[in-house]
Amino acid sequence: MKKKKCVAMLLAGGQGSRLKALTTTVAKPAVSFGGKYRIIDFPLSNCTNSGIDTVGVLTQYQPLVLNEYIGTGESWDLDRKNGGAHVLAPYQAKKGARWYEGTANAIYQNIQFLNKYDSEHVLILSGDHIYKMDYSRMLAQHTETDADITIAVIDVPIEEASRFGIMSYDKNFRIFDFAEKPKEPKSNHASMGVYLFKKDVLVRMLEEDDADPDSEKDFGKNIIPKMLAENMRVFAYQFDGYWKDVGTLKSLWEANMDLLGVDPVFSLYDGTWKIYSGNDAYPPALLLTKDGSVTNSIVTEGDIISGRVVNSVIGEGVTIGEGAVVENSVVFSGSVIGAGAKLSYAIIDENVRVGENCVLGDAKSSPDKITLVGRNCEIPDGTTIASGSITEAE
Repeated sequence: MKKKKCVAMLLAGGQGSRLKALTTTVAKPAVSFGGKYRIIDFPLSNCTNSGIDTVGVLTQYQPLVLNEYIGTGESWDLDRKNGGAHVLAPYQAKKGARWYEGTANAIYQNIQFLNKYDSEHVLILSGDHIYKMDYSRMLAQHTETDADITIAVIDVPIEEASRFGIMSYDKNFRIFDFAEKPKEPKSNHASMGVYLFKKDVLVRMLEEDDADPDSEKDFGKNIIPKMLAENMRVFAYQFDGYWKDVGTLKSLWEANMDLLGVDPVFSLYDGTWKIYSGNDAYPPALLLTKDGSVTNSIVTEGDIISGRVVNSVIGEGVTIGEGAVVENSVVFSGSVIGAGAKLSYAIIDENVRVGENCVLGDAKSSPDKITLVGRNCEIPDGTTIASGSITEAE
């Protein structure tokens, strides 16, 4: 088998409990985004666009939807005889069965996959971030500096720095200090959760970490601090583009809103960096009745809109009834919004039926009080749901 220069390992097994009802039955990377996509489309598309043709997708929590969605990897041009996309779930080994115990342990349990392709370098990615990134540029710097590990870094507001792994580095981008979610951060250089290792270094560090009974089996808490303590070559790769961790309802809503406008913060329409999707094609969106209108919004294939949509993102195959108003909201695929219903600052999961004349949320609300309706819910006609409420199917 031809030796690979770089293989990617995509961590996609997180529960995503902060997304509440959205992740009751699906893993966080399988959550819908931008009308047509799922969160995992972005790192997978980045791999394809960066020339990385071998990707191991590590699943664990509620993997069914994600497994079916990835399939053979064909949608991302990752259906290859030598490489391609591979779903890697925890399995029964000779020593017994183990769940993935942390980010580092998840990769450790799949060392056989890494050995099979025997790449020079291993790129480790998270499956819950929205961004476009050319990993080949990061790889070029990684090889030029002869780094043992290169960590992608983005600058964040200092008041938010305590939410991230924070590092300090010199003028040559060599990191000399790293702290995971520090209470008093020394800089605003935040880890994006994108790591590029020399493969032999990664395997050795993972084997040593697995043998340590006191380790939490985590890259940020254990692997990176140990590499710094051993004076290994740890470098930062400065990223200046758009990047969003969509691990909360507020950040997921904000990322969808960032798609809107004539000059959006994050564009889905950049022909030089296509975002691929595994979703089946729907017929074109259809605007019905003289009162149907769409303002500063994204509508998608298969939508039938008879009401008014303002500043919102509408997924595939959604029906919005006559006289309904959807504003400052995100509606996932297959949902039906009944005639006369009013939605404000809401996220509606897949295959939800909102009855006629329902009121969900408040136009005077904010992103801090998102009204959430979980997958497959049916909201009876005339129901009022207060801002910030969470409704799940029984």
